[in-house]
Amino acid sequence: MATWDDVDRLARALPEVSEGTSYGNRAWRVRATAFAWERPLRTAELTELGDAAPAGPVLAASVADVGARAALIADSPGTYFTIAHFARYPVVLVQLDRIDTGELAEVLDEAWACRAPRRLLAAHRPAD
Repeated sequence: MATWDDVDRLARALPEVSEGTSYGNRAWRVRATAFAWERPLRTAELTELGDAAPAGPVLAASVADVGARAALIADSPGTYFTIAHFARYPVVLVQLDRIDTGELAEVLDEAWACRAPRRLLAAHRPAD
């Protein structure tokens, strides 16, 4: 079970990451671009999800594309989900209390890589 402290520690371990806020919630950015953020569910979203709505904290994280999001949800529907608000956006929602820190590190690393500028990404992940 991961916590916001784990998110902060793992995100800040990535190159050129800072913490700030987005709509009053915690957000982690690579340079000026958010790649992960705290995403409380709104009343309409709770209604949309019904009984499947998570009770715990929710992290939003960038993914490569909606296909990558679909794959995560298919592999671990108890951990990952989405809502109509993100239907066209490459973002996955993570039930923070259902993910271990190892998998969380992978999610944050991938989210960082999706939003990092190309030169920064190349400097920290040389091509094979």
